[in-house]
Amino acid sequence: MSSTIPVFAQSDIPFLTVKTDDNHYDEGDTIVISGQVATVIADTPIILQVWFEGNMIDIAQFFPAQDGSYSHTIIAEKPSWKQEGEYLVRVSHGEGNIAETSIEFTPKKEILETKDSFEVQIPNGGTFDVEYSIRGGTVKDMILIPDDYTLEISIDAPDEGSISLKLPRESIDAEKPNGQDEIFIVLLDNVQFPYQETETNNQLRLITINFEEGTSIIEVIGTFVIPEFGSMVMVILLIGIVSVIGITKNKFQIKI
Repeated sequence: MSSTIPVFAQSDIPFLTVKTDDNHYDEGDTIVISGQVATVIADTPIILQVWFEGNMIDIAQFFPAQDGSYSHTIIAEKPSWKQEGEYLVRVSHGEGNIAETSIEFTPKKEILETKDSFEVQIPNGGTFDVEYSIRGGTVKDMILIPDDYTLEISIDAPDEGSISLKLPRESIDAEKPNGQDEIFIVLLDNVQFPYQETETNNQLRLITINFEEGTSIIEVIGTFVIPEFGSMVMVILLIGIVSVIGITKNKFQIKI
């Protein structure tokens, strides 16, 4: 964005101009401010000021080049830059020669970290706890899906962030046929994403998953969950039990 305030009405060329390399900046961005002086006033610096809601938050002075051009950089960072909104950039060179432009600034949102433990229901009875910490979101639910060897975590993610999960091996794990650790498959809204494993012992595996703003479902897929058998195996088992009961009943039935 750029703006000029002509000083001499009889001239079509403004005495002083100012512009920025963008209209909007986030916290930590570099703002490049540049412009042109039509006539350089000897031994007179350009004065740069940044204002927010009537308060000056930054000031600098520097000399233009011989051809009248100038450029200066500012880092949009705390403590000066801390409130969201429109900021006024004003430059002056000599008495009454002023040019202004405005920019938008957005500070970083403070991302809180939550540490807690979630009680996961085991189908057909029982529970187990998953300790977790999450930044940039909140955990809404965790459910175990034995048929898919999956722990499904529902989250609300207003910002990008990460979640760390302490997975108890006796409840969910990923193993190779030789008993060595296998990697988990991690899906974020049905798209596979990498993860980091930062701690491993005989009792648990600690994994950290980065997620994007708006993510709603995280699935951690292993090769084993408690109970070890899925629903199909349960059906077969029940059929077997019923068959045994039927055979036993027929065996001891008295015919008249």
